[in-house]
Amino acid sequence: QVQLVESGGGLVQAGGSLRLSCAASGQTFTDYAMAWFRQAPGKEREFVAAISWGGRNTYYADSVKGRFTISRDNAKKTVYLQMNSLNPEDTAVYCCAARFGRVSTSGADYWGQGTQVTVSS
Repeated sequence: QVQLVESGGGLVQAGGSLRLSCAASGQTFTDYAMAWFRQAPGKEREFVAAISWGGRNTYYADSVKGRFTISRDNAKKTVYLQMNSLNPEDTAVYCCAARFGRVSTSGADYWGQGTQVTVSS
């Protein structure tokens, strides 16, 4: 089992920045690729960003490429999502996810509860 707890969400004006954190506990953190997904009201969950177990490889949705950066600190068992140039379309619940082995942009083995990000215009 892997437990994931997100933090860092909130209300921000368009053009602003937020940094999300996801703290993991349980099994060996470096066994897992990590990712962020988001779900806006009335929409399906969508992939945002992912990072390989060692942090060498990162992947982004086209909608956030160049604005968001995913990173991880394996010593702290934490994954981050730095979000810049936010716009109202980024408003959603952001969930952290862990997948054993390789990165996946479509699913995960474990999910966090999510943190709300609201961007005002």
